[in-house]
Amino acid sequence: MGINVLCAGDVVGNPGRKAIAHELPKIVKERNIECAIVNAENISSGSGITPTLFEKLLKSGVNLVTLGDHIYRRREIIATLETAPQIVKPANLPPTAPGREFAIHETDNGTQIAVFSLLGRLYMKPQGDCPFKAADRVLAKIPSEVKIIVCDMHAEATSEKVAMGWHLDGRVSILYGTHTHIPTADERVLPGGTGYITDLGMTGPYDGVLGRDKARVLQSMVHAIPARFDVATDDVNICGIIASVDPNSGRCEHIERIKLPHHVS
Repeated sequence: MGINVLCAGDVVGNPGRKAIAHELPKIVKERNIECAIVNAENISSGSGITPTLFEKLLKSGVNLVTLGDHIYRRREIIATLETAPQIVKPANLPPTAPGREFAIHETDNGTQIAVFSLLGRLYMKPQGDCPFKAADRVLAKIPSEVKIIVCDMHAEATSEKVAMGWHLDGRVSILYGTHTHIPTADERVLPGGTGYITDLGMTGPYDGVLGRDKARVLQSMVHAIPARFDVATDDVNICGIIASVDPNSGRCEHIERIKLPHHVS
């Protein structure tokens, strides 16, 4: 019987956090989720993460947390990155950058699930080394008894995400993209057994522009008037995938794209 893993896209601001808090426990119960992984680099007012918000994610049922290019936007998270076993930095950041390169969650039945993340380099600020070589290095470090491995490719260019999918096919159980906040419709199981999707989309308000207030964004784009891009509030959804993985081989058996509404009370 497969292990069900839920992977949710970039949690944006308070609306995204509330969606996780209110909806995730129900999803875990209804879909028999044994590991919930979220990208939370935008959870703090749309950019970064704080220790308090990290703890709230854990209390909501999140098992593992990945981040991206805004990882150090809130400097108070650094101590958490250095000590908490459930959160990872992008593995291709410098070795001296705070945080661990991979994390492992053990399910109630003893199955271990590892996660690591990578930063893309195309159209992104030059922060990381080669993500392909970093992926090879991290996979060599993950204990051989861990059969289920998940990779979050946090990147702008779809080509870079697709290329990473082929690079890691058969070596990871699930590879998904984050960062663009737009879900793609290309979920599939690659020939080597890796469940793949180019981007999970975001967990947050879709009545906006990538989770931001559309009036403010339009003011800037249409009229060239600088505006603060506040987080939007309406049409909040949890977007991502649910994948079933064989715990013995680590091969993905099925991948399903999800968009689950959060009805704000």
